[in-house]
Amino acid sequence: MVSKSINEINERIKDGSVSVVTAEEMVGIVAELGAQGAAKEVDVVTTGTFGAMCSSGVFLNFGHSEPPIKMQRIWLNDVEAYTGVAAVDAYIGATQVSETLGMEYGGAHVIEDLIKGNAIEVHATSPGTDCYPRKVLDTTIDIDDLNQAIMLNPRNAYQRYNAATNSTSQKLYTYMGLLMPNFGNVTYSGAGVLSPLSNDPEYRTIGTGTRIFLGGAQGYIVGQGTQHSSTNGFGTLMIQGDLKEMDQEFINASTFTGYGTSLYVGMGIPIPVLDEKIAQATAVSDADIITKVLDYGVPSRDRPVVRQVTYEELRSGSIDIKGCEVVTSSLSSFKRSRQVAGILKDWIAHGEFFLSQPAERLPLDTISKPMKQTRGTPMVKNIMTKNVITIHKNASVYEAAKKIMDVSFTHLPVVTENNTLVGIVTAWDISKAVAQNTFDLVENIMTKKVVTAMDSEQVTLAARRLEQYRVSAMPVVDGQNHVIGIITSDDISMLFARRD
Repeated sequence: MVSKSINEINERIKDGSVSVVTAEEMVGIVAELGAQGAAKEVDVVTTGTFGAMCSSGVFLNFGHSEPPIKMQRIWLNDVEAYTGVAAVDAYIGATQVSETLGMEYGGAHVIEDLIKGNAIEVHATSPGTDCYPRKVLDTTIDIDDLNQAIMLNPRNAYQRYNAATNSTSQKLYTYMGLLMPNFGNVTYSGAGVLSPLSNDPEYRTIGTGTRIFLGGAQGYIVGQGTQHSSTNGFGTLMIQGDLKEMDQEFINASTFTGYGTSLYVGMGIPIPVLDEKIAQATAVSDADIITKVLDYGVPSRDRPVVRQVTYEELRSGSIDIKGCEVVTSSLSSFKRSRQVAGILKDWIAHGEFFLSQPAERLPLDTISKPMKQTRGTPMVKNIMTKNVITIHKNASVYEAAKKIMDVSFTHLPVVTENNTLVGIVTAWDISKAVAQNTFDLVENIMTKKVVTAMDSEQVTLAARRLEQYRVSAMPVVDGQNHVIGIITSDDISMLFARRD
């Protein structure tokens, strides 16, 4: 049996005799020597990951102004930060977006600008108090002007992450990137073989106080991350480090079209090989790591599972979905993840990085629960108009105009003989036809690609669709595409007005 301690390994780091390899290299070593032989041969295995980690941010201390101010609200380059911690402390979150630029610039970009040494415009307001009389502050700072800039990321480095695809006929813009219609692509995240938590799934060496690579500098694990769900193999980490010591190469701002801003974070964890069980765990390969492909076309926290898949399959460039080859792409950079693991390996080999004994292991029995909701969510069927007036596709434009006049409703779903939806015609369509002296069939002037709703879906989802497609009404259909109602933006506005 092989048994080593962290102190013994640190002594080897100090005298230069330590044997350190990356998790990618460890796979071959265990295959060749076995777990016991690898445990004798290797002292430390380094991991690495580099991907979008939305749950990231930085605590900033600005020092006191003259006269002093108790900042109630603060904006950095027009991105609001949270100030409810102290007079001149603030927390800037990576996903907070600019008041003027929206999704094009956010907290992640402020963090990146600080690391680069760029000047940041600061605007703060306060109601004023006897001890903090100042009400408005405008200044320009850079990272050297701050007393502290401490990165504290509540949830980073998922043990594994679900992949994403899209079954709908529309493009979806998500935090998993652009998802093409009709299962057109699959996106995934994570470093697979190099993933830190996948190489120590029982968290024997990873816990509170573990020293790590973070953004090109040394950082620490604070403890379990938010939504840490170890029972399901979805562990997460809360981590912290000094932003002033970090390298912009490993902290990158990004914007996901239609979703918002995020922060790419490079981090790596050294795993001391204390025995053969840990050696075996660090030999995990892409073929051993299994995740699920979820259908993001279903707007629910319980998205349907399309299939299970290994990281080896995902990294191959395509996977099979329903008999079709679907292209896969990673939101993480394996090249940068490999670079992180390599740098950490060099630091340890050259005596520049020592291992730390965790003060407490991460819990193995946690489950991430969904939000408790005490108020019912209104459904489309609760507010839709059920006695909807429709028109046949072979009716004349004159008939459509007369119906709209009779019912004082500006949208008419167009149907076939069996009430199947085939289009929609509006008062605007009819006005345009009249202006062009076109008194033809409804079928020739209707919109054929109709945005619809289901009576069983939540009103909030229908409202989002109305906004997204810039329409003011949607026919409500059943599973056979038969028209059973219609919902309008006015219906939704009145609902929320009543709730307010």
